[in-house]
Amino acid sequence: MNLKISTNNFNIRCPIFKNQKSEHSTAPNRLEKSPEQDSFEISLGYVNDTHGQTNNMMRILSGIKGDLKLSGGDNDIGDEKNKAVHRATIKFLNIANIKASALGNHELDTTQEDLVDSLRDFGGDFLAINFRKELIDELDEDEIKALGRAPLDKALKNSKVVEVNGEKIGLVGASPVDMFERLTHPDYHKDCSVDALEDTIEDIQEEVDNLKKQGINKIILLSHLGHSKDQIVAQNTRDIDVIVGGHTHELLRGIKDGKNLFYSTNGEPVVLTEAGRDGNYFGRLDLTFNKDGVITKAQNNIGETRLFHKNMINQYVFDEILGKPEIVGFIKQAPPPPTSLIEENPHANFVCDAMRAEMGADIAIWNNGGIRNFFHEGVIDSRDIKDIAPFFDRMSLAEVSEKTLVDMFKETVKTTYTSHGNKPGLIAVSGLNYTVNPKKAKLTAMNFVDKNGNVIPINIDNPREDKMYKVATDEFMMSAGADFAVLAPHDKCIKILPYDKDVLTCEYIKHLDKPIVINQTGRIKFEE
Repeated sequence: MNLKISTNNFNIRCPIFKNQKSEHSTAPNRLEKSPEQDSFEISLGYVNDTHGQTNNMMRILSGIKGDLKLSGGDNDIGDEKNKAVHRATIKFLNIANIKASALGNHELDTTQEDLVDSLRDFGGDFLAINFRKELIDELDEDEIKALGRAPLDKALKNSKVVEVNGEKIGLVGASPVDMFERLTHPDYHKDCSVDALEDTIEDIQEEVDNLKKQGINKIILLSHLGHSKDQIVAQNTRDIDVIVGGHTHELLRGIKDGKNLFYSTNGEPVVLTEAGRDGNYFGRLDLTFNKDGVITKAQNNIGETRLFHKNMINQYVFDEILGKPEIVGFIKQAPPPPTSLIEENPHANFVCDAMRAEMGADIAIWNNGGIRNFFHEGVIDSRDIKDIAPFFDRMSLAEVSEKTLVDMFKETVKTTYTSHGNKPGLIAVSGLNYTVNPKKAKLTAMNFVDKNGNVIPINIDNPREDKMYKVATDEFMMSAGADFAVLAPHDKCIKILPYDKDVLTCEYIKHLDKPIVINQTGRIKFEE
């Protein structure tokens, strides 16, 4: 297949879209009634990459509207240790009346058995046309049980048909082609695979063609492929009208030609949506179709979740699942969260301060990519803090040499500035400050800051192997060796706690016993 990857098709007349005067509105207006007799109007409410953020889910429930509600995937996050969050996520999807979702990579953070159990309670369907599961003959029954294997493929569908306002709508789903590069527990899913992009496009087109043969001329792709791949799909298929996307955390406001408006191989418009990450936003897409199932008008609005209040009934339901949170303090002042992984994150730095203080460490560090929410001004409870750090990783303390620490920072800075999406991101710190040169993707300076505030330079060109620091972080950064070099293996750690950084942060705030100001900045400097 020769993939078309042009950004626009100037030979096709642009459909007549409604004026986007209110594209930033949190309460979008209904499309005006089309004068065309055979037209059909529908509003789509959509979410993507909510990542198990239960507080944001409760706010979304107060704001999301639409005749048909859909998800671009990654609704959940965390492994089988987060079963309460999994149950709360499914409850959110059901209360929101989400009819279908793409299968994202974070849905596979847990075992197949745990995921299948969760999916049984979902009132809609997870769709993944390109997901495969094969039998592994060499595994015995004990290994299958230990790894939590289950018939996951039978719990998924390729597509489904829903009826809205008397019209049949076809839904097809696609999982990310890099799914198995993004798993937290690869061993759980070694018997699974996802088709490559070209094969995925062929899978999608075949399923769309089957829906067309059934007389369905309004078709939506639920995609967790990522925005750039959604653009390719839009331009290399026919008869798809909308792609409800996810995975790359784009925030697509309004409708912009060449950004989220493209044209299919038969010249028809395709509208793409994506609403950021972590449930901080959600969307509504209003559409008018003509009698042939071609979009003639569209309006895409993004709602900002923090502007909506939690519904008390939903709060009660979630408390029944997750337990009632403990109020731990009051945030007097907090800045907006950063928008990328290459900005300093004061919210993450504050959590590092908590880790350092509560574990008696010299230095604390945290993966910036692991923070999934931020501190809100006002009363803060244990669930708010859990949403900031939703992955469960036990806290670790180890003696780490200066050289090991410097080498890890050097490699992380280099990878962050040379990788797609700037992953894994700059590291949040306490007890350290450091300087980076973004253009050279290089660590250029580092200082240790002791508990009295004394700044002690570290020679990054010749770091000492005999100089040791007590370093606190989670076991993912300390020992996993996934996105980071191993700082210390499990058996070399001084201490491994049975809980994560959210618990330490709650204790830290309670020990401070005063209104909190989040302003922990200046720990990362940037050279021109």
